[in-house]
Amino acid sequence: MRMNKIIPVLLILLMGFIAARASNLTDTVNVRKTYFTQQLKSEVELDGIPSEEAWNAVEWGGDFTQWQPNEGKAPSQPTNFKILYDEKFLYVAYRCHDAAPDSIVKRMGRRDEFPGDWVEINIDSYHDKRTAFSFTLSVSGVRNDEFVSNDGNNWDTSWNPIWFAKAHVDEKGWTGEVKIPFSQLRYGNEPEKVWGFQITRRIFREEERSTWQYIPQNSGVWVSRFGELHGLKGIPMHRQVELAPYVTAQTDKYKKEPGNPFATGSDNKINAGLDGKFAITNDLILDFTVNPDFGQVEADPSQVRIDGFQNFFEERRPFFIESRNIFNYQLTGSEAGGDYDSDLLFYSRRIGSSPHHAPDLNDGEFASAPQNTSILGAAKFSGKTRKGWSIGILESITQREMATIHRNGEQKEELVEPMTNYFVSRLQKDIKQGNTIIGGIITGVNREKGLGNMLHSQAYSGGIDFLQYWKNRTWYIRGNLVFSHVRGSKEAILSTQTSFEHLFQRQNAPEIALDSNRTTLSGMGGTVRFGKIGGKSGKLGQVFKFETGLTVRSPGLELNDIGFMLTSNEINHFTWAGLHYQKPFFIFRNARLNYNHWSRWDYGGQFLYQAFNFNSHATFKNNWQAGTGLTWNPYDVSNNALRGTLSVRRPAGIGHNFYVVTDSRKKIYTVLEYFQFWGFEKAVRGHDYGISLYFQPLDALKISLSGNHSYNWRRQDQFVSSVTQNNTTRTIVGEVKQNTLRFTGRVSYNITPDLTLQYYGQPFITRPLYNNFAYVLDPLAKKYDNRFYVFQPTEISFLDGEYRVRERQSGMLEYSFSKPDFNFVQFRSNLIVRWEYKAGSELYLVWAQGNTPDASADLNTPLPNSLWNNAFAEQGRHSFLIKATYRFLK
Repeated sequence: MRMNKIIPVLLILLMGFIAARASNLTDTVNVRKTYFTQQLKSEVELDGIPSEEAWNAVEWGGDFTQWQPNEGKAPSQPTNFKILYDEKFLYVAYRCHDAAPDSIVKRMGRRDEFPGDWVEINIDSYHDKRTAFSFTLSVSGVRNDEFVSNDGNNWDTSWNPIWFAKAHVDEKGWTGEVKIPFSQLRYGNEPEKVWGFQITRRIFREEERSTWQYIPQNSGVWVSRFGELHGLKGIPMHRQVELAPYVTAQTDKYKKEPGNPFATGSDNKINAGLDGKFAITNDLILDFTVNPDFGQVEADPSQVRIDGFQNFFEERRPFFIESRNIFNYQLTGSEAGGDYDSDLLFYSRRIGSSPHHAPDLNDGEFASAPQNTSILGAAKFSGKTRKGWSIGILESITQREMATIHRNGEQKEELVEPMTNYFVSRLQKDIKQGNTIIGGIITGVNREKGLGNMLHSQAYSGGIDFLQYWKNRTWYIRGNLVFSHVRGSKEAILSTQTSFEHLFQRQNAPEIALDSNRTTLSGMGGTVRFGKIGGKSGKLGQVFKFETGLTVRSPGLELNDIGFMLTSNEINHFTWAGLHYQKPFFIFRNARLNYNHWSRWDYGGQFLYQAFNFNSHATFKNNWQAGTGLTWNPYDVSNNALRGTLSVRRPAGIGHNFYVVTDSRKKIYTVLEYFQFWGFEKAVRGHDYGISLYFQPLDALKISLSGNHSYNWRRQDQFVSSVTQNNTTRTIVGEVKQNTLRFTGRVSYNITPDLTLQYYGQPFITRPLYNNFAYVLDPLAKKYDNRFYVFQPTEISFLDGEYRVRERQSGMLEYSFSKPDFNFVQFRSNLIVRWEYKAGSELYLVWAQGNTPDASADLNTPLPNSLWNNAFAEQGRHSFLIKATYRFLK
């Protein structure tokens, strides 16, 4: 057996031996707690003070157990709660005792930021022991809500229900009252209900968390170990009905372009639409939208890649965010992590994205083209039944988009995006209380005729998946099998075959063959993962966890019409193992030691990649955090780096990372991050340094500033161009030095918990400069210098914006390629006033500034100077927006 295969096996066995030796081989047996509620007999005023006579109908619950830092011990301050209900609402009151009420931290923040002291309520109203609705109230009055899925391994802060809460500080500590409409929960129609229930309290100054139902950290689960809420009788079915009309008014100001009829210096528009929810049953909700406003309040961060891979941006639009846990379908999702983890069957940013086509303009022509495809309407049917069926169906139609072209007083239109229908259907079934889960997904994209030589006319994908737990959900095996099928013209399918994700034209690849007559393309993929997420722990709370698995993508797999896929034609193996210390010892509150390794092949059997990683993370007793890691990459071959001509061997190397976070409870704290990579043979070098400063001078005011500089140098193997001359193809590469500088500033001021002023700004610059050009000679040669032929100074010259080559050793072959250097500058910022004037109803006042100047020629100015001179130039675009929504709730 090769040594590089023996090492990971020995390391895993060693870590397992250490964990077993340190374990006391006992596991805490926990009694599931119950709380009995009663029906409300009289009025309760929601003022945060549970002093009404109605609260005396039930007893105080309590007897909390510390979860962090001293797991299993009594909390430093006791907590009590009461629960009542009527026909429409669930009422929860709590008393958070505190011997030093002046020390209670009342920090404020935006919704879902969880500032200061708080109490969190988790309700498993499905009682499926996998999902829960979470409601958190900070002592400052800030409300936070999340949808919990995958037994507590996924917390979605994008869920924003309507609910009501108040908090109050007194001489004994602080109290709170919460009122949750039953219409915001999901439950069955049984006459007496039993719900899973959990309450967690955070004491900010101690960074202490205690829970009503003790759930050992080594269990690896959450919802399935909740206590139970009993006594809910005769609750009528509340079918949620909500209507949320909106209206927006926007004006844009920018620099006028003489002669361009579409750039007059000002644009104005008014828009209106309607979002709605209707409960088909109490479990299943239909969301719909008419003329939706899918604009984003906060801009995407600037990203530029020169390696050919596409950028991924998070979804921020409310319609697509809600219930996304049901529609989420990762192809891998490994604990080890890797580029393959970003692949999705459904990537909602494809809907309403930028048009695929831009008109080619002649001299004297001007065009007005939409920046994003308009969404005519969308509907979503989702929920979970009492029998364990999770259902999600999404349908959306985008508008046919035209660009208007003006020339000498005449106008014509050109298609830039055809009308398109997007469809997603997701189904899952819980068996044996969620210990077994099976599911499937189907997606479809259908486009009208137009741009037929560019886009697929039809694109379908689907998959089946399973998850099996055993031994109290500490061991698992999970997997999936997916497929894709696309149809289109010969030109469209040829474009797909030769795209960066597939590269069927690559030489010396027996597993693929380019076929210019194809009108369809099909592929498959899949993953299997086996692991342990909890188990018996030792005296220090240490528990051994691991996961190993395999994920594959066939050469023909194509997901990018409605999904997200970085590349196909890969077989990836991954293994992660960790020894986690979850109780305080020595100077640590907790600590983790992790090991990872990765291997990769293509479908032709070519070995592509191997890497080994060890990392450690710790939280200290003074609440500082730090971590470090070392990655050894002994072998690396890329099928993509040369854009489809050949595979190329890339330099092996070592990477090291380190970070430190000072005590985040303080008014001022800092995050320092460092990463450096060294390639062997002196062929690659890079670093990434970052510093962030957080300052909270007032409970209502938070300021953050961060700066990041990255540098990447590759001596010879960065792709530049592929040229063909006299039946000879040359793949041109070169040395590249890329510097990137990014600054980000945020200011958040909470006037009240429901009235917030926020500012965000990010200037960004990246500049890759190329030199020492060469062509690929023997790309898989073991020795780095044998892979390329470097042009001699007498063979290459620069004239009129392009490099001209006249090779001497190959019979005076002549060709040219464009200068690849560029300087990209961007500045994005916005100032937002958000007022939730009524529960679920909001008013936004927004000023946004965007500036992406043409700074491509500014290659010699120092990077900070170029950023300053260009990012804040006058050609920026200023947008002023007013948006009002009103949420009608039945």
